[in-house]
Amino acid sequence: MKIQFESELDYQRDALHAIVDIFKGQEVCASNFTVYSPEFLAKQKVLEFNQIGYANKLQLTEAQILDNVQKIQLRNGLKPSTLDDISAKHYDFSTEMETGTGKTYVYLRSILEMNRLYGFTKFIIVVPSIPIKEGVYKSLQITESHFKSLYNNIHYSYFIYDSSRLNEIRDFAINDRLQIMVINIDAFRKSFENEKDESKNVNIIHRYNDKLGYKPLSLIQDTRPIVIIDEPQTTLSTELAKKSVKNLHPMVMLRYSATHKEKLNLMYKLDAVDAYREQLVKQIEVASVKAEDTASRAYIKLLSVFNKNGITAKVEIDVMENGERRRKTKEIKKPQDLLQTTKLQEYEGFQVRDIYTLQGNEYVEFNNDIIVKLGEVYGNVDDSLIKRMMISKTIEEHLNKELVLNPIGIKVLSLFFIDAVKHYRIYDTDGNMQNGDYAKMFEEEYKKLVKKPKYRTLFEGIKDLDSEASEIHNGYFSIDKKAKASNKKEKFEFFKDTSGSVAADEDTYNLIMKDKEKLLSFDSKLRFIFSHSALKEGWDNPNVFQICTLKEAGASEIRRRQEIGRGLRLAVNQQGERIRGFDVNTLTVMASESYEDFVDNLQKEMEKETGIVFGVVQEHSFNNIVIGMDGSEPVLLGQKESGKLFNYLVQQQYINSKGKVQDKLKDDLRTGNIALPDTMEDHIKSQVVETLKQTAGKLEIKRNEDKQQVKVNKRVLLSDDFKELWDKIKYKTTYSVNFNAQSLIEACSKNISSKLIVNRGKLVYEKANLKITKGGLMVSEAETEYGIIKQEVDILPDIVSYLQNETQLTRKSIVEILKGCTNLKYFKVNPQKFIEGCIDIINEQMRLHIVDGIVYNKIGDNEFYSQELFQNEQLMGYLKTNMQPSTKSPYEHVIFDSGIESDLAKEFERNKNVKVYAKLPAWFKIDTPLGSYNPDWALLFEIDGKERLFFVVESKGSMNFEFLRPAEQGKIECGKKHFKELSEKSGNKISLEYVSNMDDFTNIALS
Repeated sequence: MKIQFESELDYQRDALHAIVDIFKGQEVCASNFTVYSPEFLAKQKVLEFNQIGYANKLQLTEAQILDNVQKIQLRNGLKPSTLDDISAKHYDFSTEMETGTGKTYVYLRSILEMNRLYGFTKFIIVVPSIPIKEGVYKSLQITESHFKSLYNNIHYSYFIYDSSRLNEIRDFAINDRLQIMVINIDAFRKSFENEKDESKNVNIIHRYNDKLGYKPLSLIQDTRPIVIIDEPQTTLSTELAKKSVKNLHPMVMLRYSATHKEKLNLMYKLDAVDAYREQLVKQIEVASVKAEDTASRAYIKLLSVFNKNGITAKVEIDVMENGERRRKTKEIKKPQDLLQTTKLQEYEGFQVRDIYTLQGNEYVEFNNDIIVKLGEVYGNVDDSLIKRMMISKTIEEHLNKELVLNPIGIKVLSLFFIDAVKHYRIYDTDGNMQNGDYAKMFEEEYKKLVKKPKYRTLFEGIKDLDSEASEIHNGYFSIDKKAKASNKKEKFEFFKDTSGSVAADEDTYNLIMKDKEKLLSFDSKLRFIFSHSALKEGWDNPNVFQICTLKEAGASEIRRRQEIGRGLRLAVNQQGERIRGFDVNTLTVMASESYEDFVDNLQKEMEKETGIVFGVVQEHSFNNIVIGMDGSEPVLLGQKESGKLFNYLVQQQYINSKGKVQDKLKDDLRTGNIALPDTMEDHIKSQVVETLKQTAGKLEIKRNEDKQQVKVNKRVLLSDDFKELWDKIKYKTTYSVNFNAQSLIEACSKNISSKLIVNRGKLVYEKANLKITKGGLMVSEAETEYGIIKQEVDILPDIVSYLQNETQLTRKSIVEILKGCTNLKYFKVNPQKFIEGCIDIINEQMRLHIVDGIVYNKIGDNEFYSQELFQNEQLMGYLKTNMQPSTKSPYEHVIFDSGIESDLAKEFERNKNVKVYAKLPAWFKIDTPLGSYNPDWALLFEIDGKERLFFVVESKGSMNFEFLRPAEQGKIECGKKHFKELSEKSGNKISLEYVSNMDDFTNIALS
């Protein structure tokens, strides 16, 4: 198959003209120079071998260049350059294009266009690494016939700089046709410090060559090349690299990347947000696998060690805080005891014996002889179980896509990143290649999945699915050649880890770059590619639909943007045609972290690497808004007016002085009431609003400007009705408790036996769709799927001590409870979950027994909540969000916490039987053994104008009382006993009722 290229894509033409139009007004011309022959230079008289050299020539002035640049930036909505940014000594321009949108195609076509329009002939593409060099050369090969069809069968030459073929440099200088050189920055970074330097540690390009009669660099400099920098954030990462590129004497420098660190004279921007919005790349869904309910032994992950101001280490461990087990980062030192630090019994014996800080061999040793190395995890679920599920789910996602895409001629590829090649491929002592752990897992899981009936149509005609499993995956790694060791024994080929930046990687990347079309064809069985994590910029394939990162503990981080960038390109079919639409183009990323963390960290990376600031309006955000037409040319708002609009938005408090979107803007966008200048025409306003919506992101907010203090309604507060109600409920009580210990033990045993069922730990697979907006990255509700962990527990914790610490019961009582349980077998299945379940049940039964035995007593007539407290409290609420007007309560507005409270307040206002009511303030509390209890409402209910009833109401929504948590039930029961005591002392019945709506309450009152 052959990949087809589209020449009429609007965004690529915009990117093309953003550079080509810099030179508008330039006439077709060239500059000549003499390239002397070696013979002439040696003898100073042989003229016939001298040749004419051809160089680029720029006729435009700085002012003309600046005028062109500003017009381009205006139409592309970018910050305009100034005269200080433009220098004839060093013109430098940037283009930002998201990975997968055709950056290489654009700058290659720009070369052809600049040659056609202006006659420029000398171009050098500088790349940071071997894989990108190979990728660019491959692009030159596969676009050649396409470009010749567009540019009248133009003849041009391209080559990769090779220090062993310096004759190509001479040809580059003397050829009058279009010449394109691709060179790695490492090929010319090392130069002489001065002319007399005899050091050999310099690149050949800087050395005088007898056959050329020149230093190769001198010939290049004379051509005044246009230098294109691919991935400048990497290529120009050092001052030496920047100096080396300037030493090429470029006429112009053009930078192309998705992640510029320096955006010098930015001419075109197609960032991740733009690419996603226009569906120019695949949409992303993020999946992850994590273990749950597996905390059955001590968990320790060594994060770092330090040898400053004493030797210390940072570890991630589980700790018990406020009755909950949480994973925290703690700093430890010798001889710290983790049992004391964590308050968890399973850490017994983990006392720090030694912290070793030697670089490359960092570890912590404990008194129980357990050693945890830097980056390693002790006590977690077997890491291979998680890796296996990640591999299995990647295969499943792959096969599911094949069911949809194979029939329309799209081959599906999956890419696995691994950090250590030994996990995928190993060699025995005889040199025979064998599968590593990951390859074994892959084949085992593949064989299981392909036998499912749903995938039957994918394998029609294949008799032996098991043997096929070994043919559809392979790994791309550098190969050491066979060599003889000093002991004359054979050293067999093996696969090694590679960095992606050295010559040893040539074998690896030649395979990948040169077989791209083959990989896309159904003729190749290869569908699953395993690669070292070094496979980053420089390689991608349009039909990679799954990317799975299999990392060892402590392995170096692969940047998430690098990871997803390998599969962002839109898919192609068997005719090489690009297929558009998210219904086809979805990239599933199997992350080595939770999907929430992946998305959060991806957004941080995007902000750091690309300069995108989500939720921020800039002064030039509106300069390319179309305000009218001049013939066929659009008239744009311009930078000056865009700046005025920015200032207007600041004055309206829609954005702050730095452009950060404020809640007021979100609210007005949501309601459609945004205020823009009256003089602005409607068609301009609609464009401004659309820009603001894209930048604002989510519009769900609490409006700070609506926040206000709620005023006291003195008419109600000082009325006789409210005074009568308050005098009934205001008094305080104290309580005492008496319960039967043996009854508690029996109840605990019975409930543990009947209610506590513990499953094994589980693997949780979650997948969520990612949406990229100017307001930030957002994810959909995650799909969830579970798998059982079949891992035996090798260490059982001390359950008695654990339960004793958490319940405060005596050790004897705990033993009796456990002896009475009939389901202790679950303790071995999942010790931690069994213990946690026991704690919950024991504490619940303790609460119930306490409530059953509680007795309240009124303290006295002088201990009460004063009615004046209503006037002293500052009550705040949000208009239209959690407050509504009131005429029967002691405040002019009622603050509500839920829909049911809002509905009840409205009913209290409408119901004539309710004389007065109050949403009880937070300071109105009843002491209970389960914590302070604050009821919801108090009200005076009058029947037939005579009988007056006093109620305290608890409202918790529509669910029945028995579905409340035991602690809530217990507090309500305590509240009932508190008010029963006040009723008996005052002679007036005060009833506490649990209701979910006004009908419930009315039925209670009338009965």
